[in-house]
Amino acid sequence: GDRTRRKTACVTGGNGYIASALVKMLLEKGYAVKTTVRNPDDMEKNSHLKDLQALGPLEILRADLDQEGSFDGAVAGCDYAFLVAAPVNLYAENPEKDVIEPAVHGTLNVMRSCVRAGTVRRVVLTSSAAAVSSRPLQGDGHVLDEESWSDVEFLRSRKNGTWVAQAYSVSKVLVEKAACAFAEENGVSLVTVCPAVTVGEAPAANDLTSVGTILSLLSGDDAYAGALEHIERATGSIPMVHIDDVCRAEIFVAEEEAASGRYIVCGLNPTVVEIARFLAAKYPQYKVNTDRFRDFPEKPRVCISSAKLVKEGFEYKYNNLDGIYGSVVEYGRALGILPY
Repeated sequence: GDRTRRKTACVTGGNGYIASALVKMLLEKGYAVKTTVRNPDDMEKNSHLKDLQALGPLEILRADLDQEGSFDGAVAGCDYAFLVAAPVNLYAENPEKDVIEPAVHGTLNVMRSCVRAGTVRRVVLTSSAAAVSSRPLQGDGHVLDEESWSDVEFLRSRKNGTWVAQAYSVSKVLVEKAACAFAEENGVSLVTVCPAVTVGEAPAANDLTSVGTILSLLSGDDAYAGALEHIERATGSIPMVHIDDVCRAEIFVAEEEAASGRYIVCGLNPTVVEIARFLAAKYPQYKVNTDRFRDFPEKPRVCISSAKLVKEGFEYKYNNLDGIYGSVVEYGRALGILPY
């Protein structure tokens, strides 16, 4: 009967960082899972999914965000659809055409499949804190919440060398708004999750930019440390969250019937100065250069608030630097990013 039937979830983009961790957690929670990848035969990108099949029923299906209807089979019979896949092209010559438009079209493509399926109780869209925090801010002490949106016109007016990075923020805003409009028109129960910089161990180890960035002060990687500085300048802090908390939040808002709208998922908002001092004290063997950040502010100019999610009953496992770095340093050592 229905009481003994496994709940079924579809996770798009199963060879991605967050999606792979979400697939693993759903299987551990007893879900039957379908996940999509562009090429299931590419073992270099998908071998972790074959390994995850040992945890429970996991189907790996071919689907492409560009192809209308290609997600029909993946979402058919599913209770929940987690839309995590998104086009990533850091070297796009035309970000508007190569990043933004495919992101919007691809999301709506999957949502149309959800409507056709007729079984999907909730769609959970993974957006980003980049859809919240990219905006001009004067002064300090800002608190951004789910009512805050990145300023698309501001980002588009600054098409300089970082336009590809800015296009990512623009795409996240436009995807959210298009998905929300579609959901309203078609009676879809949609919830959006906006994670901060996400770190921690995941089955897919093919794109670990955020992990490398967060560990850069320990590894001595100057390019990644520069990325950390850029986040602070652009955002007003280093908003971060552990991948375990992101996946738990995704499942929480899927299963919680009263959940609605957007949810920021951010465990803490330290400054780069605070991080450098913490790491220098905690891991003296890595000789962290705290002088590098002497011109940066001591306190965060901006905090990205996750109060809505917490108020509705979610509890973070990782909400301090000690907990997050304890986990991520271990992972970095296992990957060879950090020496022991």
